[in-house]
Amino acid sequence: MFGVVFESLVEQIETRFAELERLMSDPEVIGDRERYAEVGREYRELQPAGSLVAEWRTLKDDLEGARELLAEDGDDPELRKVVEDAPARLEALEDEIRLTMVERDPNDSKNVLVEIRAGTGGDEAALFAGDLHKMLSRYAEERGFSTETLSQSPAEVGGFKEVTFAVKGDGAYSVFKYEGGTHRVQRVPETESQGRIHTSTATVAVLPEAEEVEIEIDQNDLQIDVYRSSGPGGQSVNTTDSAVRITHRPTGVVVSMQDEKSQLQNKDKAMRVLRARLLERELAERQAKVASERRAQVGTGERSEKVRTYNFPQGRVTDHRIKLTSHNLDRVLGGDLSEFTEALAAEEKRRRLEAAAIE
Repeated sequence: MFGVVFESLVEQIETRFAELERLMSDPEVIGDRERYAEVGREYRELQPAGSLVAEWRTLKDDLEGARELLAEDGDDPELRKVVEDAPARLEALEDEIRLTMVERDPNDSKNVLVEIRAGTGGDEAALFAGDLHKMLSRYAEERGFSTETLSQSPAEVGGFKEVTFAVKGDGAYSVFKYEGGTHRVQRVPETESQGRIHTSTATVAVLPEAEEVEIEIDQNDLQIDVYRSSGPGGQSVNTTDSAVRITHRPTGVVVSMQDEKSQLQNKDKAMRVLRARLLERELAERQAKVASERRAQVGTGERSEKVRTYNFPQGRVTDHRIKLTSHNLDRVLGGDLSEFTEALAAEEKRRRLEAAAIE
Protein backbone atom coordinates (compact mmCIF):
# COMPACT_ATOMS: atom_id res chain seq x y z
CA MET A 1 0.00 0.00 0.00
CA PHE A 2 2.79 2.44 0.91
CA GLY A 3 5.61 2.78 -1.60
CA VAL A 4 9.29 2.96 -0.76
CA VAL A 5 9.38 6.53 -2.10
CA PHE A 6 6.61 7.64 0.27
CA GLU A 7 8.24 5.91 3.26
CA SER A 8 11.44 7.76 2.39
CA LEU A 9 9.53 11.08 2.26
CA VAL A 10 8.02 10.38 5.71
CA GLU A 11 11.46 9.61 7.16
CA GLN A 12 12.91 12.82 5.67
CA ILE A 13 10.10 14.90 7.21
CA GLU A 14 10.48 13.19 10.61
CA THR A 15 14.26 13.66 10.62
CA ARG A 16 14.18 17.31 9.54
CA PHE A 17 11.31 18.21 11.88
CA ALA A 18 13.12 16.64 14.85
CA GLU A 19 16.30 18.52 13.87
CA LEU A 20 14.40 21.84 13.68
CA GLU A 21 12.81 21.22 17.09
CA ARG A 22 16.29 20.66 18.50
CA LEU A 23 17.64 23.83 16.86
CA MET A 24 14.73 25.90 18.19
CA SER A 25 15.94 25.20 21.75
CA ASP A 26 19.70 25.41 20.97
CA PRO A 27 21.18 28.37 22.95
CA GLU A 28 23.64 29.09 20.12
CA VAL A 29 20.80 29.41 17.59
CA ILE A 30 18.64 31.44 20.01
CA GLY A 31 21.55 33.85 20.43
CA ASP A 32 21.77 34.45 16.67
CA ARG A 33 18.62 36.46 15.76
CA GLU A 34 18.93 35.96 12.01
CA ARG A 35 19.56 32.21 12.31
CA TYR A 36 16.76 31.80 14.87
CA ALA A 37 14.29 33.60 12.57
CA GLU A 38 15.36 31.40 9.64
CA VAL A 39 14.96 28.18 11.68
CA GLY A 40 11.61 29.42 13.05
CA ARG A 41 10.30 30.12 9.55
CA GLU A 42 11.29 26.65 8.30
CA TYR A 43 9.81 25.05 11.44
CA ARG A 44 6.45 26.81 10.88
CA GLU A 45 6.45 25.78 7.21
CA LEU A 46 7.16 22.13 8.05
CA GLN A 47 4.85 21.94 11.09
CA PRO A 48 1.68 20.94 9.16
CA ALA A 49 3.57 18.07 7.48
CA GLY A 50 5.16 17.09 10.82
CA SER A 51 1.75 16.77 12.50
CA LEU A 52 0.28 14.75 9.62
CA VAL A 53 3.30 12.43 9.56
CA ALA A 54 2.99 11.83 13.33
CA GLU A 55 -0.69 10.90 12.88
CA TRP A 56 0.15 8.70 9.86
CA ARG A 57 2.95 6.88 11.77
CA THR A 58 0.73 6.22 14.84
CA LEU A 59 -2.18 4.96 12.72
CA LYS A 60 0.10 2.75 10.61
CA ASP A 61 1.55 1.17 13.77
CA ASP A 62 -1.98 0.70 15.20
CA LEU A 63 -3.08 -1.02 11.98
CA GLU A 64 -0.11 -3.38 11.96
CA GLY A 65 -0.64 -4.18 15.67
CA ALA A 66 -4.38 -4.80 15.16
CA ARG A 67 -3.71 -7.19 12.27
CA GLU A 68 -1.21 -9.18 14.33
CA LEU A 69 -3.58 -9.44 17.32
CA LEU A 70 -6.50 -10.49 15.09
CA ALA A 71 -4.31 -13.21 13.55
CA GLU A 72 -3.61 -14.53 17.06
CA ASP A 73 -6.96 -14.05 18.85
CA GLY A 74 -9.40 -14.45 16.00
CA ASP A 75 -12.06 -11.83 16.52
CA ASP A 76 -12.26 -8.56 18.41
CA PRO A 77 -14.81 -5.89 17.28
CA GLU A 78 -12.56 -2.93 18.17
CA LEU A 79 -9.54 -4.36 16.41
CA ARG A 80 -11.63 -5.31 13.37
CA LYS A 81 -12.89 -1.70 13.19
CA VAL A 82 -9.30 -0.42 13.17
CA VAL A 83 -8.42 -2.83 10.35
CA GLU A 84 -11.50 -1.76 8.36
CA ASP A 85 -11.22 2.01 8.88
CA ALA A 86 -7.48 2.68 9.02
CA PRO A 87 -6.51 2.02 5.35
CA ALA A 88 -8.83 4.75 3.99
CA ARG A 89 -7.60 7.28 6.57
CA LEU A 90 -3.96 6.37 5.85
CA GLU A 91 -4.53 6.92 2.15
CA ALA A 92 -6.12 10.32 2.83
CA LEU A 93 -3.21 11.24 5.11
CA GLU A 94 -0.75 10.22 2.39
CA ASP A 95 -2.42 12.64 -0.05
CA GLU A 96 -2.41 15.42 2.56
CA ILE A 97 1.27 14.87 3.35
CA ARG A 98 2.18 14.97 -0.34
CA LEU A 99 0.18 18.20 -0.72
CA THR A 100 1.93 19.92 2.18
CA MET A 101 5.31 19.02 0.65
CA VAL A 102 4.56 20.34 -2.83
CA GLU A 103 7.17 22.95 -3.67
CA ARG A 104 6.03 26.40 -2.59
CA ASP A 105 6.16 29.39 -4.86
CA PRO A 106 9.55 30.94 -3.97
CA ASN A 107 7.92 34.40 -3.88
CA ASP A 108 5.21 33.41 -1.38
CA SER A 109 6.93 34.98 1.63
CA LYS A 110 7.51 38.35 -0.07
CA ASN A 111 5.82 41.72 0.35
CA VAL A 112 3.76 42.77 -2.68
CA LEU A 113 2.94 45.81 -4.75
CA VAL A 114 -0.69 45.95 -5.88
CA GLU A 115 -1.61 48.07 -8.91
CA ILE A 116 -5.31 48.71 -9.57
CA ARG A 117 -6.41 50.41 -12.80
CA ALA A 118 -9.89 51.41 -13.97
CA GLY A 119 -10.72 49.44 -17.12
CA THR A 120 -13.73 49.68 -19.43
CA GLY A 121 -16.77 51.54 -18.13
CA GLY A 122 -15.68 55.16 -17.66
CA ASP A 123 -16.70 56.72 -14.33
CA GLU A 124 -18.22 53.47 -13.12
CA ALA A 125 -14.88 51.66 -13.70
CA ALA A 126 -13.07 54.30 -11.60
CA LEU A 127 -15.60 53.87 -8.77
CA PHE A 128 -15.16 50.10 -8.97
CA ALA A 129 -11.36 50.51 -8.82
CA GLY A 130 -11.99 52.43 -5.58
CA ASP A 131 -14.15 49.57 -4.28
CA LEU A 132 -11.38 47.05 -5.05
CA HIS A 133 -8.82 49.26 -3.32
CA LYS A 134 -10.97 49.33 -0.15
CA MET A 135 -11.64 45.59 -0.35
CA LEU A 136 -7.96 44.62 -0.72
CA SER A 137 -6.78 47.15 1.90
CA ARG A 138 -9.28 45.79 4.43
CA TYR A 139 -8.31 42.21 3.59
CA ALA A 140 -4.66 43.11 4.22
CA GLU A 141 -5.66 44.57 7.61
CA GLU A 142 -7.66 41.45 8.46
CA ARG A 143 -4.64 39.24 7.70
CA GLY A 144 -2.38 41.37 9.90
CA PHE A 145 -0.47 43.02 7.04
CA SER A 146 0.34 46.72 6.79
CA THR A 147 -0.26 48.83 3.67
CA GLU A 148 1.53 51.82 2.18
CA THR A 149 0.17 53.91 -0.69
CA LEU A 150 2.86 54.48 -3.33
CA SER A 151 0.94 56.46 -5.95
CA GLN A 152 -2.63 57.35 -6.79
CA SER A 153 -4.54 59.11 -9.51
CA PRO A 154 -8.04 59.87 -8.12
CA ALA A 155 -10.98 60.22 -10.51
CA GLU A 156 -13.17 63.32 -10.32
CA VAL A 157 -16.31 61.22 -9.67
CA GLY A 158 -14.60 59.27 -6.88
CA GLY A 159 -12.53 56.11 -6.91
CA PHE A 160 -9.32 55.94 -8.92
CA LYS A 161 -8.04 56.02 -12.46
CA GLU A 162 -5.17 54.04 -10.95
CA VAL A 163 -3.64 53.41 -7.54
CA THR A 164 -0.54 51.49 -6.41
CA PHE A 165 0.05 50.35 -2.84
CA ALA A 166 2.38 48.01 -0.99
CA VAL A 167 1.23 45.20 1.29
CA LYS A 168 3.88 44.24 3.84
CA GLY A 169 4.07 41.13 5.97
CA ASP A 170 5.42 37.57 5.92
CA GLY A 171 3.52 35.65 3.25
CA ALA A 172 1.75 38.66 1.70
CA TYR A 173 2.35 37.39 -1.84
CA SER A 174 1.01 33.91 -0.96
CA VAL A 175 -2.33 35.58 -0.10
CA PHE A 176 -2.62 38.39 -2.64
CA LYS A 177 -1.27 36.67 -5.78
CA TYR A 178 -4.73 35.22 -6.46
CA GLU A 179 -6.18 38.74 -6.85
CA GLY A 180 -4.28 39.48 -10.06
CA GLY A 181 -6.36 39.73 -13.24
CA THR A 182 -9.45 41.46 -14.55
CA HIS A 183 -12.27 42.01 -12.05
CA ARG A 184 -15.73 42.69 -13.47
CA VAL A 185 -18.68 44.45 -11.84
CA GLN A 186 -22.33 44.33 -12.89
CA ARG A 187 -24.55 46.97 -11.29
CA VAL A 188 -26.87 49.92 -11.94
CA PRO A 189 -24.81 53.14 -11.77
CA GLU A 190 -26.24 55.98 -9.66
CA THR A 191 -26.36 58.15 -12.79
CA GLU A 192 -28.45 55.55 -14.70
CA SER A 193 -32.04 56.84 -14.85
CA GLN A 194 -33.42 53.81 -16.76
CA GLY A 195 -32.25 51.32 -14.12
CA ARG A 196 -30.13 49.41 -16.62
CA ILE A 197 -27.29 47.19 -15.42
CA HIS A 198 -23.85 48.25 -16.66
CA THR A 199 -20.76 46.05 -16.81
CA SER A 200 -17.42 47.65 -15.96
CA THR A 201 -13.95 46.32 -15.26
CA ALA A 202 -10.79 47.10 -13.34
CA THR A 203 -7.45 45.30 -13.59
CA VAL A 204 -5.38 44.25 -10.62
CA ALA A 205 -1.67 43.44 -10.94
CA VAL A 206 0.04 41.82 -7.95
CA LEU A 207 3.84 42.01 -8.06
CA PRO A 208 6.19 40.36 -5.54
CA GLU A 209 8.40 43.16 -4.23
CA ALA A 210 11.95 42.59 -5.44
CA GLU A 211 15.03 43.08 -3.29
CA GLU A 212 17.92 44.99 -4.83
CA VAL A 213 20.04 41.84 -4.80
CA GLU A 214 17.41 39.94 -6.84
CA ILE A 215 17.08 42.47 -9.62
CA GLU A 216 20.32 44.25 -10.46
CA ILE A 217 19.67 47.42 -12.41
CA ASP A 218 22.50 49.09 -14.30
CA GLN A 219 22.13 52.84 -13.72
CA ASN A 220 23.34 53.36 -17.30
CA ASP A 221 20.18 51.59 -18.50
CA LEU A 222 17.96 54.21 -16.87
CA GLN A 223 16.63 57.44 -18.32
CA ILE A 224 15.46 59.62 -15.43
CA ASP A 225 13.31 62.66 -16.18
CA VAL A 226 12.08 65.15 -13.58
CA TYR A 227 9.08 67.41 -14.01
CA ARG A 228 6.54 69.42 -12.04
CA SER A 229 3.81 67.46 -10.22
CA SER A 230 0.29 68.11 -11.46
CA GLY A 231 -3.04 67.51 -9.74
CA PRO A 232 -6.55 66.93 -11.14
CA GLY A 233 -7.30 69.21 -14.09
CA GLY A 234 -3.61 69.72 -14.78
CA GLN A 235 -2.97 72.40 -12.15
CA SER A 236 0.49 72.42 -10.63
CA VAL A 237 0.55 71.08 -7.08
CA ASN A 238 4.25 71.69 -6.58
CA THR A 239 6.45 74.59 -7.53
CA THR A 240 9.57 72.42 -7.85
CA ASP A 241 10.47 69.67 -10.31
CA SER A 242 9.85 66.86 -7.79
CA ALA A 243 7.96 64.36 -9.99
CA VAL A 244 10.10 61.57 -11.44
CA ARG A 245 9.75 59.40 -14.53
CA ILE A 246 12.15 56.46 -14.89
CA THR A 247 12.48 54.60 -18.20
CA HIS A 248 14.31 51.27 -18.24
CA ARG A 249 15.77 51.38 -21.75
CA PRO A 250 16.39 47.62 -22.33
CA THR A 251 12.76 46.67 -21.59
CA GLY A 252 10.90 49.93 -22.23
CA VAL A 253 9.26 49.75 -18.76
CA VAL A 254 8.28 53.25 -17.59
CA VAL A 255 7.42 54.22 -13.99
CA SER A 256 6.23 57.68 -12.94
CA MET A 257 5.89 58.91 -9.36
CA GLN A 258 4.72 62.32 -8.14
CA ASP A 259 2.91 61.86 -4.84
CA GLU A 260 5.82 62.91 -2.59
CA LYS A 261 7.10 66.48 -2.29
CA SER A 262 10.72 65.34 -2.46
CA GLN A 263 12.30 64.27 -5.73
CA LEU A 264 14.43 61.72 -3.82
CA GLN A 265 11.36 60.10 -2.21
CA ASN A 266 9.59 59.89 -5.57
CA LYS A 267 12.71 58.33 -7.13
CA ASP A 268 12.97 55.73 -4.33
CA LYS A 269 9.31 54.73 -4.75
CA ALA A 270 9.63 54.61 -8.55
CA MET A 271 12.67 52.31 -8.22
CA ARG A 272 10.68 49.96 -5.93
CA VAL A 273 7.92 49.70 -8.54
CA LEU A 274 10.44 49.31 -11.38
CA ARG A 275 12.23 46.45 -9.62
CA ALA A 276 8.91 44.69 -8.97
CA ARG A 277 7.84 45.06 -12.61
CA LEU A 278 11.17 43.76 -13.90
CA LEU A 279 10.94 40.78 -11.52
CA GLU A 280 7.41 40.12 -12.82
CA ARG A 281 8.72 40.14 -16.42
CA GLU A 282 11.48 37.71 -15.50
CA LEU A 283 9.03 35.36 -13.73
CA ALA A 284 6.61 35.53 -16.67
CA GLU A 285 9.42 34.56 -19.07
CA ARG A 286 10.41 31.61 -16.86
CA GLN A 287 6.79 30.45 -16.59
CA ALA A 288 6.30 30.72 -20.34
CA LYS A 289 9.21 28.31 -20.85
CA VAL A 290 7.61 25.60 -18.73
CA ALA A 291 3.96 26.37 -19.54
CA SER A 292 3.84 23.71 -22.25
CA GLU A 293 5.06 21.07 -19.79
CA ARG A 294 2.96 22.00 -16.76
CA ARG A 295 0.61 24.65 -15.35
CA ALA A 296 1.93 25.51 -11.93
CA GLN A 297 -0.27 28.54 -11.37
CA VAL A 298 -4.02 29.01 -11.11
CA GLY A 299 -4.92 30.56 -14.44
CA THR A 300 -2.32 32.23 -16.62
CA GLY A 301 -1.84 35.28 -14.42
CA GLU A 302 -2.40 37.55 -17.41
CA ARG A 303 -4.17 40.81 -16.68
CA SER A 304 -6.58 40.19 -19.55
CA GLU A 305 -7.96 37.11 -17.83
CA LYS A 306 -11.37 37.64 -16.21
CA VAL A 307 -10.90 36.26 -12.72
CA ARG A 308 -13.97 37.39 -10.77
CA THR A 309 -17.42 38.96 -11.28
CA TYR A 310 -19.22 41.04 -8.66
CA ASN A 311 -22.95 41.00 -9.47
CA PHE A 312 -24.86 43.60 -7.41
CA PRO A 313 -28.46 42.84 -8.52
CA GLN A 314 -28.05 39.20 -7.41
CA GLY A 315 -25.72 39.97 -4.49
CA ARG A 316 -23.15 37.40 -5.55
CA VAL A 317 -19.45 37.09 -6.35
CA THR A 318 -18.17 34.39 -8.70
CA ASP A 319 -14.55 33.37 -9.13
CA HIS A 320 -14.31 31.99 -12.66
CA ARG A 321 -11.02 30.12 -12.15
CA ILE A 322 -12.49 27.65 -9.64
CA LYS A 323 -16.23 28.15 -10.34
CA LEU A 324 -16.78 29.29 -6.73
CA THR A 325 -19.74 31.58 -5.96
CA SER A 326 -20.38 33.49 -2.73
CA HIS A 327 -23.76 35.08 -2.03
CA ASN A 328 -22.24 37.52 0.48
CA LEU A 329 -21.29 40.38 -1.85
CA ASP A 330 -21.18 43.02 0.90
CA ARG A 331 -18.99 40.87 3.11
CA VAL A 332 -16.57 40.13 0.26
CA LEU A 333 -16.30 43.82 -0.70
CA GLY A 334 -15.75 44.50 3.00
CA GLY A 335 -12.53 42.48 2.79
CA ASP A 336 -13.66 38.94 3.62
CA LEU A 337 -11.78 37.05 0.88
CA SER A 338 -10.54 34.07 2.89
CA GLU A 339 -12.97 31.61 1.27
CA PHE A 340 -11.63 32.48 -2.19
CA THR A 341 -7.97 32.53 -1.12
CA GLU A 342 -8.21 29.09 0.54
CA ALA A 343 -9.98 27.51 -2.44
CA LEU A 344 -7.52 29.02 -4.93
CA ALA A 345 -4.53 27.94 -2.81
CA ALA A 346 -5.89 24.37 -2.65
CA GLU A 347 -6.33 24.35 -6.44
CA GLU A 348 -2.79 25.63 -6.96
CA LYS A 349 -1.43 22.90 -4.68
CA ARG A 350 -3.40 20.22 -6.56
CA ARG A 351 -1.98 21.41 -9.86
CA ARG A 352 1.56 21.52 -8.51
CA LEU A 353 1.09 18.01 -7.12
CA GLU A 354 -0.11 16.76 -10.51
CA ALA A 355 2.84 18.45 -12.22
CA ALA A 356 5.29 16.91 -9.72
CA ALA A 357 3.77 13.45 -10.34
CA ILE A 358 4.19 13.87 -14.12
CA GLU A 359 7.80 14.96 -13.71
